[in-house]
Amino acid sequence: MLYIVLLHYPVYNKEGQIVTTAIANMDIHDIARLTKTYAANGFYIVNPISEQRNLAQQIIDHWKKGYGATFNKFRQAAFELIKIENILLDVLTDISHETGYAPKIVVTGANFSGDLLKFAELREMLKNDHIPYLLVFGTGSGIAAEVVNMADYRLEPIRGNGNYNHLAVRSAVAIVLDRVSGV
Repeated sequence: MLYIVLLHYPVYNKEGQIVTTAIANMDIHDIARLTKTYAANGFYIVNPISEQRNLAQQIIDHWKKGYGATFNKFRQAAFELIKIENILLDVLTDISHETGYAPKIVVTGANFSGDLLKFAELREMLKNDHIPYLLVFGTGSGIAAEVVNMADYRLEPIRGNGNYNHLAVRSAVAIVLDRVSGV
């Protein structure tokens, strides 16, 4: 079982301060569609600011039950997989209640080093385990240390052909899901 979370807090800004980032419409659309395409079990958006959660809910409702639901059934199906939460702990609780198991937390980051989980290892774990895994993607300039330190695994960074490694989060989600799906 695989779940995805897009974390807007706690994340770093360019100066290394812990901040809350704004929810982006494109991230909601693209990550929901990736979640559905790769048959993940759910997509969570975490943001502690009520106005941001309300905005995201309005976007989701448009595609789940508003005009968008009749306009594009494919998008409606993808948006059915989205849940919005205030904090990461709420995501962990929700997955535990849904599955009966506490999820294993797998954080992603462009600058990780040391003992890292390989994409192929996660692919095998997903095939062979009955427990849920939560892939945590950060916004801003990366996931805060408090979340990284609570994770069960740190996933190896995406490496391209050069030294540049600053992908949009929706691009990172696409690449990671493709690499761990093994299709």
